[in-house]
Amino acid sequence: MKELLKELHTYKLGKIVEHVPLKEHTTYRVGGTADAFIYPKTATDLVKIMKLIKTYQVPYFVLGKGSNVLFSDRPFHGLIIKLDELDEVKIRGQIVTVGAGYSLMKLSSLVARKGLSGLEFASGIPGSVGGAIYMNAGAYKKDMGYIVTKVKVLTPSGRIISMVNRELNFHYRSSFFQQHKDYIVLEATLKLQQGVKEEILALMQERKERRLETQPLEYPSAGSVFRNPENQYAGKLIEDIGLKGLTRGGAMISPKHANFIVNIGNATSQDIKDLMDLVKVTVKDNYHIDLKVEQELVNWE
Repeated sequence: MKELLKELHTYKLGKIVEHVPLKEHTTYRVGGTADAFIYPKTATDLVKIMKLIKTYQVPYFVLGKGSNVLFSDRPFHGLIIKLDELDEVKIRGQIVTVGAGYSLMKLSSLVARKGLSGLEFASGIPGSVGGAIYMNAGAYKKDMGYIVTKVKVLTPSGRIISMVNRELNFHYRSSFFQQHKDYIVLEATLKLQQGVKEEILALMQERKERRLETQPLEYPSAGSVFRNPENQYAGKLIEDIGLKGLTRGGAMISPKHANFIVNIGNATSQDIKDLMDLVKVTVKDNYHIDLKVEQELVNWE
């Protein structure tokens, strides 16, 4: 790791910060300490970074806004790559080209103010564009797969290529990138529709008010923990077996929305993971349903 960091500093491939508490970069506000973060300035810099990572065989993880991830409490002995500076946005008519590091919520607001419809579902999703594509983030029966036409990616061999929608295997909370973690999203092209600005903004405001009423946004969390089983809601299953309000250490299954686990005060990652595991076992015992965790679990093995 020391040799890698020395080379990264030498070639000036982006800002480097060492010994970073992951709780400062995840919405759960938990996690161990990462050896180092790097913020590439360009896609070309990222290509060089990945070559060095492979040369030195150092573990790495590409982190967006940290809104759908649970790091363990253990130190992450490797490099965290943050694509925050890949954040250019171009809007030409109904076509939006946007860097992977751009905030999805910010993008939703930006296009709404220009009267473009199609991203209303994302107005409450606090992730990056790249992370949203990776997870195929969605809400209100819409997701990224409906609007992404193509994605610029960095391949494991170090090439930058474009992949079109049909190659990206978008399904419910799933995409090509979850099965091919060594591909990195750099940029996306979205196809939106012309709408009425006032109607779009009114819908987003209405949904914001509903979220405030129904979701525990006053506590750190990572949104919905489990995917909804077919024709059912994970939150209702969890609520119906009486697990709302259950705590482990500083983590709690939200009394407001049973598919949220919240950090009510100095929770550890293990506290949150223990509640996830308990929910899975209890739902399996009661309903014979295997709930799938929607969030990405990192550095647990």
